[in-house]
Parts: sequence; structure tokens; C-alpha cells
Amino acid sequence: MHIVVVNRWPRFTQGPRWDFSMGRFEELIDHERHRVSYVVDAVGATGILADPERIASTVQIEDVNDFEALRDAVRRVTDEVGPVDRLIAVSEFTLGIAAEVREALDIPGPRPEDVAVYRNKLRMKELVAKAGVRVPRFDACESAGSALEFARATGFPLILKPVSGAASMGVHRVEDEAALTALLSEVDLADYELEEFVEGVIHHVDGFADADAGIPFMAVSRYINDCLAFEAGGQPLGSVVVQDSPLRARVHEFARRCVSGLGMTSMPFHLELFVTPDGDLVFLEIAGRIGGAEVPYLTDKLFGVNLFELWLDALCEGRATVPPQTGDPSGGWLIIPKPAGLPAEVVSVTSMRDRFATIWRELVPAPGEVMEPGGSYDAVHSGRFIFTGDEPAVEEDIRKIIAGFHLETVPVAR
Repeated sequence: MHIVVVNRWPRFTQGPRWDFSMGRFEELIDHERHRVSYVVDAVGATGILADPERIASTVQIEDVNDFEALRDAVRRVTDEVGPVDRLIAVSEFTLGIAAEVREALDIPGPRPEDVAVYRNKLRMKELVAKAGVRVPRFDACESAGSALEFARATGFPLILKPVSGAASMGVHRVEDEAALTALLSEVDLADYELEEFVEGVIHHVDGFADADAGIPFMAVSRYINDCLAFEAGGQPLGSVVVQDSPLRARVHEFARRCVSGLGMTSMPFHLELFVTPDGDLVFLEIAGRIGGAEVPYLTDKLFGVNLFELWLDALCEGRATVPPQTGDPSGGWLIIPKPAGLPAEVVSVTSMRDRFATIWRELVPAPGEVMEPGGSYDAVHSGRFIFTGDEPAVEEDIRKIIAGFHLETVPVAR
């Protein structure tokens, strides 16, 4: 089999960073049994650590999310090595482009309409609603007039978000009609949708859907704060794994209905939902990839489940085996975002590793380090922590760290 991997992620092999350490293509794909080629950008090239003699071909392009560039790169690989049997992309931002290239070059695997069920927020809500799952009221922004009509009928606040966005980028909480009118004039309406604002605590479910859309593994977690507050408001974001409870059992069943209703098979998923003050479960969104932030590292630590390994086994070997599960572990993670006013040099930082027994991993910038703007959940933020322990203890420590963490910086002139 000829497998082409599209990679835009780096790999950190020295120092304290653990980012992207679970997606070890050189170990998780059999480079002897299969011919394995890579299409990468400059950053993604640093994440390819296989022996060059075991790689069939490597093509580097400027942007792996550029359809024409990616298509032409895969054509070049095909000319050099032979027909492509699998085109693999594991980044949220590359799933759609990879599907378009498969269709253009007649490569087996998901097509754009398949990927839309977990990339297009309008399509996914339509399908899970048909499966009997409660979803927020929503509507496409077909025009400014139709969006305002929906807003008046639904009421404020509302959420305005990209149809195919990720990581809360471009998402706005809209408080009134004047604010909505201004935003509608600034965005491409064809790429946006409006949603009813749902009051509740956001939970996430990270798991793997098998070939029959069953779920042999899933872990339920509760956010502390939320992704929008992290992305738009610079607030800390935490999460704690939920242990056995009636609520967790209900969330398990909710996830099964969502995954089955969407027909998601042989892939990981990251599902987000609201638990309302009345205890109702309301769909937020789902992604057909591995959860971001510290999700894959914590999942492997607690459950011995490498979601990348399951995904690549399903794609490359046609099977994926979940390790047997025992016990009921919990843990969590916390990201304290970068400060404002970057670039800035770190003067002092509060290490928490020796203060809390629940901390498994800590990543804080060192004094003298210059913090740069940009990056997402995997950047070097003010502080990143992964925890293990019982659910109440982990949550308590996360909240204590949020309250007690301190980072001092001074501006750097550029």
C-alpha cells in the first residue's frame, strides 16, 4: 500500500515540550510493509523523523492547506512512487483540503461531503437533530437581512461563528442588534452561521468510533471556563475528566447517538456539549479528529490509549484495537494563556510542580525567554499543566493554580 501523509506539525525531541509527541508517524505506520510518502510545509518537515531510507518520497510546499499546491504535490508523489492508496491528514485544518484532493485525484477515502458532517457546523447540527438530539436553534447567514430576522426571533445574546472554523477562532458572542449589524458587515456571510446562546457548563467527549460507528472508547471531561473565553478573552482554560456518575452515563449515550447519527466511522472524535442548569444535554459541535490542547497526552496517561495509533491503524491496517480498560481514573489539564503586550521577556514565573501532588507535567517559560504573539493551544503559554488524581482533587488544584499563578514580563522593543 502507498500511503501519503500530509503533515503541518513540528516535533520537539529535546527540552520540556511534549507537543505532537503522540503522532509518531515513523513508529505508528509500518514503513517496511507500506511505501510511505510525505507532503509537508516548512514546520511539518521538522515532524518527520523516520529514517530517510524508509521514506518513499517527501515533497515540501509552502502551504499544505492550499488546494492546488497540495494536489500538485500529491501528483508529483504519484509520478515518483506510484498510485496513492491512502491520503492521511490529521490536522483539523487539513481534513477538508485532503478530501478535495482525494476527489480530484480519485484516491480512496472520505470525500468533501463525508468530511462535511464533522467540519460543517450547519450540516452536523442538521444530522444530529434528525437523530433526535437537542441542538441550539441555528441558521446560515444567507444575507444580513435573514440573519437579523433570525436574531430578532431568537433573542440575544447570540453566537456568530464560522461554519467550518476550529479552536473558537472567529467566534463572537453578540449582545445586541447593533453589534450584530456591525459584525455582519465585516465577515463573509457565506462562511458564517448564527446560533442560539445556550446557558450551561460545556463538556467534551474524546473517543474513537469504530467501523460500525460504535464507540469502543470514550472519556468525558468538563471544561473549567470555556474555549471562547480563552481564545477571545485571554482567560485560563482547564478541563477535568469526569468519573462514574449518572451524568457521565447520560453523556455516553448522548455521544453514541451523535456519532451514529453522523455516521462517523474508523476515526477519533472530539464532541462538545452543554449541560444546562436544568440538566439537559445540548449538542454544541463535533470534530472528526483528536481533541486539542493536552487531550491526547492525558488520554494516553490515564487510559493507555493513543488515539493517533488507533486512527492510523484503522486507516493503514483496516483495524484498531482499544486496550482493555480497568479502574476509573481521572485527571485534567490547564492552560494559562500568554499575557498581553507581546513580545515580552519573562522576568519571573511561578512554578507549581512542587506545590501540587496532582501535577504530572508542567511547562512554563524560563526567565529571560522572550514570549512571542501567536500560536494556539500548543504554544508556550504562561503556563501549561497536566494533572492526574481524583476528579474533585484535580478540579480543586486547577482552580487554586488559576488563582495563584503569577508571570512577570517586561516589554521587548522591536
